[in-house]
Amino acid sequence: MDRIVGIETEYGCLLREEEPHLSSEAWPARVKNYLFRKAQAGTIDLHYRDYEEPPGNGGFLCNGGRLYLDMGHIEYASPECLHLRDLVTYDLAGDDLLHSSLVALGAAGQVSFIKNNVDHHTGATFGCHENYLMKREAQFTPPVLGTLLTFLATRQIFTGAGRVGQANPLAFDFEPPAQEGQVNFQLSQRADHIVNDIYQWVQFNRAIINARDEPLADYRKYRRLHLLIGDSNMSPFATALKIGTTACVLALLEDARLPRNLVLADAVQSTRDISRDPTQRWIVDLENGKTIGALDVQWQFYDLAQKHLRGNSAETDWLLESWSFVLEALEENPESLIGGVDWITKKWLLDVLIDAEDLGWDDPWLQSVDLEYHN
Repeated sequence: MDRIVGIETEYGCLLREEEPHLSSEAWPARVKNYLFRKAQAGTIDLHYRDYEEPPGNGGFLCNGGRLYLDMGHIEYASPECLHLRDLVTYDLAGDDLLHSSLVALGAAGQVSFIKNNVDHHTGATFGCHENYLMKREAQFTPPVLGTLLTFLATRQIFTGAGRVGQANPLAFDFEPPAQEGQVNFQLSQRADHIVNDIYQWVQFNRAIINARDEPLADYRKYRRLHLLIGDSNMSPFATALKIGTTACVLALLEDARLPRNLVLADAVQSTRDISRDPTQRWIVDLENGKTIGALDVQWQFYDLAQKHLRGNSAETDWLLESWSFVLEALEENPESLIGGVDWITKKWLLDVLIDAEDLGWDDPWLQSVDLEYHN
C-alpha cells in the first residue's frame, strides 16, 4: 500500500451464564480496567478526549493502538499502518488481547467478546470502521464519489462476513416498510443497517462513507476517509482484501483513473440488494439506466488497478493476484474460497448443519452458529 490505514472494531460481549454481580455490560469495563491498571498494557487517559470520553474511559496501548469503551461496548483501534501485513497482524492482536485478558481473569469459559456486527435479538449493530489517509487535493466530485460508492457497495461479494436473516424494518425509515419475504442468508452483516450514502454522523443515519473531515494530520495536505460499511472479518485473507483493494481504488481516485459511467442509481439500495440476492447474480442498476453485475463492476476496478499499480511493490502485486483469484473463483468455483471468504465459509457451515439436522432457516440454532463463528 502507499497510505496510512487503520481499523476500529467494536466487540459484542456474550455471557454463557449471567452472574448476579456482573452483567455483559460490566465485563467490557472490567477488561479495560484490567488491561490498563493491572496488566499495564498501555496508558489510560487522564483527561477528557470528548464529551463522551471522560477520564479513564480508555487509552493508548503499548502496541500503538487504542482501547476504550463506546456506548457500553469495548472498542479496539489498530495503530496506523503502512503495510497490509501489519494491519492484519494488529487487527488479530486486538482479538488476542481481549481473549488473553479473559484468560487472566479466569473468565474465558464464561465470557466471550464477539467480533461480529449484529445482535440477532435486539437488532443492534456493531461497527468495523476503516480509515484511509488521502491527499487533500484528491477530487471528490459527485461522479468520483458515485464511482467510489459503486466499488464499496459491490466489494461485499468477497468482504462480507455473512449473516442469518435480516434486520427489518430498517432504522430511520420515514414510512412503514413494505412487507418483505423471509431472507434466509445475506452476504453482509452491515447492509441492512446502512441508510445513507454519505453523512457526517456515525451512530444516526448511518452511511457508507462518514463525511466528517478529521485528518488527524496536516489539514492542508491530507484528509481521512472514514468508512462505515465494512463487516468485521474473521478471515485474515478477507481483511487483507477488504483494506488492500480499497487502498488500490483510492490510489486510482487520487490519480484520476477511476472507471467512467459506473455510478449506481442508488448505492444504499444496491448494497442491500446484493447482500440479499439468493441467486448470487448480484445485478444492480446504474445511473445511466443500464444494469451490471457486481462481479463485472469489480473486474473493471481490478483491470485498472492491474494496469496502473502492478509493480509498485511486492505487496501490491500479491494483492492484485489475490483479487483476480477471488473474482475468478466467485464465477467458477465459490467453494474453493471456503476458509478465505467469510460469507462463503459461514454459508457452507450452515448448509452442512441444515442437511445433517434437517433444519429450516428459521431455526434459532442457525443464529447461534452464526454468532459462534465470530467467537
